[in-house]
Amino acid sequence: MTTDDSTTPAPDHARSRGRNAAAPLPNAGWLLDRTEALCRADTTTGREDHGLPALRSLLRELGARVELQEVAPGRHNVLANWGRPLLLFSTHLDTVPPFLPPRRQGDVLHGRGTCDAKGQIVAQLGAIGALLARGHDGFAWLGVVGEETDSVGAAAAAVEFATRLRDCRGLVNGEPTENLLASGQRGSMQVRIATKGVAAHSGTPELGRSAIWPLLDWVQQLRELPERDDPEFGREIWNLGLLSGGQAPNVIPDRAEATLFARTLPDSEFLDHVRRLAPAVGEVGEVAFTKPEKFAHLPGFEHAPVTFGSDAPRLRALVPDGLVTMCGPGSIRVAHTLDEHITGPELVRGTELLIAMAECMLSGIAGSPGEATR
Repeated sequence: MTTDDSTTPAPDHARSRGRNAAAPLPNAGWLLDRTEALCRADTTTGREDHGLPALRSLLRELGARVELQEVAPGRHNVLANWGRPLLLFSTHLDTVPPFLPPRRQGDVLHGRGTCDAKGQIVAQLGAIGALLARGHDGFAWLGVVGEETDSVGAAAAAVEFATRLRDCRGLVNGEPTENLLASGQRGSMQVRIATKGVAAHSGTPELGRSAIWPLLDWVQQLRELPERDDPEFGREIWNLGLLSGGQAPNVIPDRAEATLFARTLPDSEFLDHVRRLAPAVGEVGEVAFTKPEKFAHLPGFEHAPVTFGSDAPRLRALVPDGLVTMCGPGSIRVAHTLDEHITGPELVRGTELLIAMAECMLSGIAGSPGEATR
C-alpha cells in the first residue's frame, strides 16, 4: 500500500464546510472534459495503471487523500477519501478491448470507457465535490482493477480496506444503468461441457463416433427449456459463448466442448438441467458462479433490473451492515461496442442523481424490505 502525497488543498468549492444547498453543480463541459481526459489512456484490463496520471490529476483537483493498492505488478486499486468515510462510491478502472480513443462531437463523447466506466468515475467525483460544497463530509471513492474479467481488484479491496471503511453506511457502485437505480443483478455462471467420441477417417464414419453431434443435441435441449422471469432481476438467460471440436475436416471428431455463460436467478435450476440433459458421452466440467444480488431500494427513486453483472456483490464486504446500491449515467446497450458513448446531459443527470442518493443514504433512511433495504 502506498500513499499519494501529491494531493493539494481542495479548491474553494470542495473545501467549503458551510452547508449550501445552492452550491453549483459540475456542468456538462466540466464533466465531458474530465471524462475525455481519462479516456485518452488505454486501460484495457491489465493496463489500468496507464490511466493513473489523469485520475490523480482529477483527485488532486478535488483535494482527496489518495492511496494505491498494488493488486498485481503494474496494476493498482485507487482509494481516495475526504474525512472519515461514511459513504463509499466505487467503480472500475479497466475497460474491455479494443481501445478506442475518445472522439467528441458537440455534447457527445465517443470512445472506450466513456460510459463503462470512466464516465462513472467523473460523475461520482463530481457528485462528491458538490456534496462537499454543500457541507457534507465523510466520503471515500474506490477504483478497482479487473472488473471486466476476474474481479481481482474487488477481491483485494474487500480484504485490504475493510478496516478503514468500517464506518461506511453504504456503497454506491457505478455502472451504466441509464440513471436508474438497479433493483438487482442476476447471478453469473460459467459452465464447461464436453462430449467424447471415437476418431476415424471421414470416409469410413461407421468406424468412429462423432463427439460433435451429441454436444449439439445437448445444447439444443437446453435451448428448448422454458424461460424463467423475476420482477427484481429480469429473465434468466444463457449464452453459448465458446464451441469447439474435432481436429480436421476429414477426421471424425473424438472430442467436442462448449462454454456456457448463464445469467441466473435466485434458486436457479440451470446447472441441474445441464447435468440432467447430459448424454452418456457427456461431462460437466469446471463451474464458476457468482450469486444474484438484490440492491437497496431508496424511496422516491426509480428502480429497474439490469442485464449485466458487476463487482457490487464482492464489494458488499466493505459495508456489511450498510446499504448497497448501483446506478450511473450511460447505457449498457452501447457499452462494450464500437459505438460506446456518453452525453453531457446524461453525465449531468447522473451527477444530480448521485447527489440526491448520497443525501438520502446519509440521512439514515431505512425501512421494510423493498424500501431502503439490502
